[in-house]
Amino acid sequence: MARVSQEHLDARRRQILDGAARCFARNGFHATSMQDVLAEVGLSAGAVYRYFRGKDELIAAIATEAFAGIRSAFEEASRATPPPTPDVLLGAVLRLFLEERIEGADRQAFARLIIQVWTETLRDEELAKTLAEGYHGMRVAWAELVTAYRESGILRADVPADHVARTLIAVAQGFIAQQALFGDVAVDILEDGLRGLMSMSVDPV
Repeated sequence: MARVSQEHLDARRRQILDGAARCFARNGFHATSMQDVLAEVGLSAGAVYRYFRGKDELIAAIATEAFAGIRSAFEEASRATPPPTPDVLLGAVLRLFLEERIEGADRQAFARLIIQVWTETLRDEELAKTLAEGYHGMRVAWAELVTAYRESGILRADVPADHVARTLIAVAQGFIAQQALFGDVAVDILEDGLRGLMSMSVDPV
């Protein structure tokens, strides 16, 4: 029997995750069955269950991967000289997850999927743990980026780095919520808004 390469296994797992994400985004987490996922990815039950035992594992994997991708982007940014400003960085990350991976009309559905993941944590302890770990990782990555801003001389040093990190994460979460609730919220709007706020200056009294 031919040996299956790791590249093949990784590609199959990617196929399943992408198909499941499309299903969840289109129909909602609870309204999507594993049969829907099987039909979407065009694989047998045995092939899918080899990787994931059910919807809970699929949604946890999607959430974990998203957090890992976002954290990686922030960590890479913190190593740049000078690091990209928040408007540029948040714009790039949100564009990656809400525009480049998802086609126009489906972006609102995908944002709603993210909201569903958040609400699922209220009943699923394992998913809540995954979300908490991802959130903590993002805070650490953003705090490192804040340090890089300070070392570059572009950010004041009298506000705790974690407070800045939490605020910027809240901006991203709020943007996703707006997309889920109202749709048609271009990332350009967030970039412009942040750029405008960053341009404010207050003369010392």
